[in-house]
Amino acid sequence: MTKPTIIMAAPNGARKVKTDHPAMPVTISETIASAKECHAAGASILHAHVRDDNGEHLLDAGRYQRLLDGLRAEVPTMLVQITTEAVGVYTPKQQADLVFDLKPDFVSVGFREMIGDNGQEARNHAEHFYHQSFTNQIHVQHILYDIEDLVQFRQAIADGVLPPARPHVLLVLGRYSGNFQSEPEEMAPFIADGLTDVASWSICAFGYREFDVMIEAIENGGHCRVGFENNLYLKDRTLAPTNSALICQLAESCKPATREETLDLFAL
Repeated sequence: MTKPTIIMAAPNGARKVKTDHPAMPVTISETIASAKECHAAGASILHAHVRDDNGEHLLDAGRYQRLLDGLRAEVPTMLVQITTEAVGVYTPKQQADLVFDLKPDFVSVGFREMIGDNGQEARNHAEHFYHQSFTNQIHVQHILYDIEDLVQFRQAIADGVLPPARPHVLLVLGRYSGNFQSEPEEMAPFIADGLTDVASWSICAFGYREFDVMIEAIENGGHCRVGFENNLYLKDRTLAPTNSALICQLAESCKPATREETLDLFAL
């Protein structure tokens, strides 16, 4: 595996807390410490969430800025992607407002969340968001959960809802399975569809087969998002002591992309 592979660290997500794992980073300082460890282990970019004072998911430009400032000071060579995850709370407008208030370099956006009910008003809002992000050189990673998302995503490209640039998508496996467990075979329909030929892509996988999914993705030209947000277990199915342990075992099995290579692979 000589082609560079982006390893994105996803250390916490929106929902998990320390009762899920004692090393779950929840505060800004804990997230920064985990990011440093993951970067040293081979992750070139961080998928960042922030929480409120009660540990609940939060979309807040001020709190995100504190995290970004801390990361810039403590681990300046690591790239950072923020999330706009709605968690059933935030509207597409609130998600867009966060992005344009903060103007991050990278952001992940659930396509089904931003397109909403797919009515004309929702499509107009999504089109403005995606084109304005492109104009501001904000790298959007489009999150797709299933083939229905892919069908709508392809139609949005054809209709000009998305700007005329090669997209980068994140395929999420296992999110809607009965037991939140993913299987490598779940990515086959996306590959068969040809999406992976027209877009750069990464994958994340729920459950203890995360490592197996990552290896399958790498072999098919994909990149990886790894961490406690989706999985707590090493490839031998023992509990991972830290996020960086998950990064390390993957980095040993591929050629981790550098910061510069990651920027090239994400290029607009």
